[in-house]
Amino acid sequence: MDPDIPLFVEVLRAGSLSAAARHVGLSPAMVSKRIARLEARLGTRLITRTTRRLEPTAAGEQFHRDAAAILEALAAAEARVAGRQASPAGPLRVSAPTSFGRMHLAPRLKPFLDAHPGIALELNLSDAFTDLVAERIDLAIRITAAVPPSLVAHRLASSRRILCAAPAYLEAVGAPAELADLKRHRLLAATGQLPWRLTRPGATRLVDGRSHVVTNSSEVVRELTLAGVGVALRSLWDVADALGDGRLVRLLPDWQGSADVGVYAVHPRGAPVPGVAALVDYLRDLWATSHWA
Repeated sequence: MDPDIPLFVEVLRAGSLSAAARHVGLSPAMVSKRIARLEARLGTRLITRTTRRLEPTAAGEQFHRDAAAILEALAAAEARVAGRQASPAGPLRVSAPTSFGRMHLAPRLKPFLDAHPGIALELNLSDAFTDLVAERIDLAIRITAAVPPSLVAHRLASSRRILCAAPAYLEAVGAPAELADLKRHRLLAATGQLPWRLTRPGATRLVDGRSHVVTNSSEVVRELTLAGVGVALRSLWDVADALGDGRLVRLLPDWQGSADVGVYAVHPRGAPVPGVAALVDYLRDLWATSHWA
């Protein structure tokens, strides 16, 4: 194999020529020269160099996925010949929604990390649907009803959502008796979460309006709801404990968020980096019997 190919894979993993150079023991100038040599041999530009970071071109992104898959297959073949059991190894960049990652992912990662000591995990928490390719995210946890066709999606669990409010809020303004009553209540939702699509057997309704407080944070919506500011549509994974201890009360129990919303693991198309399949399998087993699904 052309030695410039694994160097190219390392450059994208490291995110810069200088970082890759330090890792492989070469000068940045030599790394740049070898990447340029590879681009000349392939007859296409693989990387766009900006003042802040390196970005793979479309051809570079596809070549990187194919090359990374080949390198992984070679490592696995070598391990089999040597009589060792191949285990995923290398960097694995994962993103997840802030609350979900903090509550249900980070506390449960130890068994996975113990089983795969060769994986160098990087976990980024954000409520934004980031561009996985631009941010070089290998696997993202998303709670959504629609996954872009550019991504490979693995449904891990359902995400049941219910209407709820704090007892103090209900004491002040009363509880809604029917869906239409929500028009006179303060609604709470993060940017982009309204309208709410609610269902019950044989019926679907949209509840639209403005959030009483504008925020881009789902965690802020949760805290506002607990503080008695208004009514929210929340996932059971987020509020089950508060419902259980009485800090929140479920409203209009015949209605719930549409069932098409689920918890997904998604990654760009093409051969995933080592560790993605193992983490997907682990999370699917972990959340298969979750009480909030």
